[in-house]
Amino acid sequence: MEMAEHGKHGQAKVHTVLSEFKRGTLHSGSGGRVTSRKQAIAIAMSEAGLSRKKKGLKEHTADLARKGKLRMK
Repeated sequence: MEMAEHGKHGQAKVHTVLSEFKRGTLHSGSGGRVTSRKQAIAIAMSEAGLSRKKKGLKEHTADLARKGKLRMK
């Protein structure tokens, strides 16, 4: 995955979280210390908003209709 396509904010957040992991100060949501590099990367991507899949308009409107927030005609 190339970081250039994701913007400066995402890059900075990933850098910050991975730095915390290297120092040993990164904690998971449950409060435990993160010891796995793969888990640290997953946390970084999630916090930077890079793990979210971009949905097309068709899928987005179908999700809204399924939740009852949009009436399909």
